Amino acid sequence: MAVSRINEAGLNVNQYGNRNLIINGAMEVAQRGTAAHNEGSGYFSLDRWYQQKVNQDQFTYSVEQVSDGPSGFSKCLRVTTSTAETALASDEFGRIYQAIEGQNLVRVGFGTADAKPLTVSFYVKSSITGNFSCSLYINDANVVYSQAYTINAANTWEYKTITFPAYTTAGPNLDNTQGAILNFGLFAGSGINTATTNWTSYSTTYLLGGQTANLAATLNDSWRITGVQLEVGDTATDFEHRTFADELQRCLRYFYSCGDGSSHPYQSFAYGSATAASGVETLLEFPVIMRTIPSITQVGNVHIGNGVVGHTFTGIALSTNQSGTKRATITLSGASGMTQFRAYRVEANNDATARLQFSAEL
Repeated sequence: MAVSRINEAGLNVNQYGNRNLIINGAMEVAQRGTAAHNEGSGYFSLDRWYQQKVNQDQFTYSVEQVSDGPSGFSKCLRVTTSTAETALASDEFGRIYQAIEGQNLVRVGFGTADAKPLTVSFYVKSSITGNFSCSLYINDANVVYSQAYTINAANTWEYKTITFPAYTTAGPNLDNTQGAILNFGLFAGSGINTATTNWTSYSTTYLLGGQTANLAATLNDSWRITGVQLEVGDTATDFEHRTFADELQRCLRYFYSCGDGSSHPYQSFAYGSATAASGVETLLEFPVIMRTIPSITQVGNVHIGNGVVGHTFTGIALSTNQSGTKRATITLSGASGMTQFRAYRVEANNDATARLQFSAEL
C-alpha cells in the first residue's frame, strides 16, 4: 500500500491538496456514459481518458466504467477484448492515456535546474499476468521515459508505483496545450516496446517500453485500472480522494455534456430566437471556463420547439465570431416554418438520451 511522505519540516504531505496531476484518477466521472464503448480511438468512455488502438486488422475491444475496485475505490476503467488479434505485428499497439495541460506542470520544473521527479501510482487488475508498460511523454521536449510493471496474479488488484526522474534539459510550453502524456499499454508489437533506462528522444520504438503482455491475444481478456495518481517527488503518497463534484468541475474544462441522461425525454438545453423561418440562434453558458473554444456535437434526437410546435433542423454549429470559452452562440439551420424573432428552445425530442456535447479535449 502507499505510504505517507514526510517533508523536510516533518509534516505529512497528505494534508495538502492538489497533489495529483491526473484528473478523474478514481474513474468516477463518465459524462459520455458508463456502458461499454467499442469505438476504435478517441474519448468515448470515462472523462479525460483516451483509448487508442493502432494498425490492428482484427482486434476490437470495449472500454467502460464498472463498479469494481480495491479497498477505498468503487469504480474502475475496464478494457475487454471483443475480437482477438491472431498475430501481433511489430507496429501494432493499444493504450489508454491521459494528456496533461502544460500550465498544470509548472510545479514540476521541466527544463530547469530545479526540475523534480514524478511518481505515478495506481491499482491494476488483469486477467493475464506478465509485463505491462507505463510511460511518460513530455511534449515540446519530445522525450519519453517508459518502464514495465508486472502483473503477478491474474484477476487480483495490485498496487504499482513508477518514478520518472527529473528532466532538466527542456520542458513543455506552460500554456493550455498538451504538456505531457501518461500512457498505459495494453499490448505492443516488437517495434513499439523497447524499454528506456532514462529520458530518451521520442520515437514509437519507446512508446510502450517493456510491454510483453498481450491483452489482444485472447477473447474476453480484461485489464482494469483505478486510483491513478501522478505527483511531484520520488515517493508515492496515499491517493488524493476528491469529492465527485470537485472531480466533475475539473473534467468540465475539457468536456461538457449538456443533458443529464435521466428520464426526461423533453429536457431543454438552451433558449434563443428565430433569425429567419429556417434557423435559430441561441446562447448557452458553460458551467466552467473551458480550455479552449470547444467543438459541438449533437447526440440523439434534438429539435427546436416553442411549447406547441417542434421543428427539425439539419445543421448545428458554433458561431465562430460569437463563441468563446465561457459561453457559446449556437446556430441551428435547415428548419422551416418558424416565425422570425419568436422565442424558441433547443430541446430533446422525446429522447432521454439526447445531448449537446462540447469538447475542448487536449
